[in-house]
Amino acid sequence: MVASVASLVAVTSIAGAGFASATDSPDAEPQAGTAAESKDKLDKKAEKFAREKLQDLTLEQKIGQLFVADVFGKAADEAHPTNQERYGVDTPAEVVQRYGVGGVIYFNNQETDNVDDPAQLARFSNGLQETALAGPQKLPLILSVDQEGGRVTRVGNPATEYPSSMAVGAGRSIEDATALAAVNGKELRALGVAQDFAPDADVNSNPLNPVIGSRSFSSDPALTGEMVAAQVAGYQDSGKPTETVSAAAKHFPGHGDAAEDSHTGLPVIERSEEDWRKIDLPPFKAAVDAGADSIMSAHITVPSLDPSGEPATLSKPIIGGLLREELGYEGVIVTDSLQMEGVRQLHPDAEVPVLAIEAGVDQMLMPPDMPAAINGVLEAVKSGRITEQRIDESVVRILKLKCKRGIVEQPLVDENAVADKVGTPENLETIQQLTDRTTTVLRNDAGVLPLQQAPSNVLVTGWNRADYPGYPAEPVNALAGAIGPAATALPTGAKPDQAAIDGAVAAAGDAELAIVLTNGLRADEGQRNLISALQATGKPVVAVAVQEPYDPGFANVPTWIATYDWRAVTMTSLAKVILGEVKPTGKLPVDIPAGEDPTQVLFPFDHGLSW
Repeated sequence: MVASVASLVAVTSIAGAGFASATDSPDAEPQAGTAAESKDKLDKKAEKFAREKLQDLTLEQKIGQLFVADVFGKAADEAHPTNQERYGVDTPAEVVQRYGVGGVIYFNNQETDNVDDPAQLARFSNGLQETALAGPQKLPLILSVDQEGGRVTRVGNPATEYPSSMAVGAGRSIEDATALAAVNGKELRALGVAQDFAPDADVNSNPLNPVIGSRSFSSDPALTGEMVAAQVAGYQDSGKPTETVSAAAKHFPGHGDAAEDSHTGLPVIERSEEDWRKIDLPPFKAAVDAGADSIMSAHITVPSLDPSGEPATLSKPIIGGLLREELGYEGVIVTDSLQMEGVRQLHPDAEVPVLAIEAGVDQMLMPPDMPAAINGVLEAVKSGRITEQRIDESVVRILKLKCKRGIVEQPLVDENAVADKVGTPENLETIQQLTDRTTTVLRNDAGVLPLQQAPSNVLVTGWNRADYPGYPAEPVNALAGAIGPAATALPTGAKPDQAAIDGAVAAAGDAELAIVLTNGLRADEGQRNLISALQATGKPVVAVAVQEPYDPGFANVPTWIATYDWRAVTMTSLAKVILGEVKPTGKLPVDIPAGEDPTQVLFPFDHGLSW
């Protein structure tokens, strides 16, 4: 069992666990984390720590540091059958003990549910860190998460929730992008998380991209680069190292033109090198120039950059050549999840991490078979295929990150302070205000908006999804609640059948206005039929694309709005626009084509109405 950590002082010296504390070394004045300490001095201190600590580690312990595990359960000492199935042990703490991993990633989705609430996650973090510090390596973990905002949100309410990256791109404000990342980073750090796999640096140049979409800031390389640099600064430079998180720009060399999901296949990006340099490269260069602690690779193949057919994660020309040598990137390179099919199609699970290391990668994220992955790397070193020096290079980068980000200085969090730091009124207000600047009105041909007087009967209907943990998507209910007592919520689900459509039409008969939320009209005939049926009632209809902004290309509605995500904070902003409480100021960060033909632009980049 893992010892309980009920109330720990936030600043914890761990010199007795094999580290030099902030005051033990001659270069520790001023102490790490103070405003007076320069980045240069922090870098030198981190380098010194990493080189010295490296000498204490066995080869097996070094290899363990390269891996980031996904664990099952909501407490360090909670037994979960999937841990036994995957790792041969019962609890998350035992995963850390047995494999000596360098990091753990939290999830809250269909497969893995680690999160109940902020207080629970802080306890979980402390339990895992205590386990790691008690191990033979005496090294804290890098605890990580995917917390981009919008649909990629792992820690939700009562923590502060955030609009998607594309919404931030619609807002066009560098200051807002920085502020969002700063709030997000500080809240995550209060929970023990020190690495956020964000921001998304992909340029969403393909409107049919099935996996990126609104996770991207824009289809414009310059705008995307500005927002990426702003968020790297917000995550990493908005406070003391112990209050901030490592940013991880993703997915290099750029996933934005993919027509296939790398979770289920290996996308081929048929882009010339010249076009790649113009379109995909700039945001990653911006991330490197901004000093991003880490960059995540993509499981895609780009023949113009590497004709071998290998996914970028395993490509020496892409990782070692372009990212390391050409861009001069010296930080931590982390793979996307190694459980994704995009990286598993060509090689066995034991071979994938070996190839990734040979390509120049440092962190191996979520290997599907941890014993095989670790043994594969160990055998590669013992056989001489990979040198121990090459392992050392990656371990040093990882240890430097731990030191620079203050994880070594402060591995534990104050559980009693979580409520004072996470989901605070100040943070909620900051995010609400910047979200208010993202709503984009695309069409208002009938002059329905803004409502000239308080409505007496509004129907809010359409897309709603609340069927698995981590995605409590109830935008219909959230929008109706934000509009007030005059609004009636009638969700029709993700794929409305005829009975749901008939019910919405009947409810519209008594309403003065129908608001229909959409998500994925291109592939959903039921949603398109719902819109047509509501328009046939003769009542004014306001259509809202609540995830990707491309839905207006598949339904001709006189009033169209794009919100880019469906979180409650975004639905509140949408209600303010509809009611005339705020003026819409969002501008399209992408072109919206008419249907599936990208050459036929219905609404161009930078379009957005106001009043």
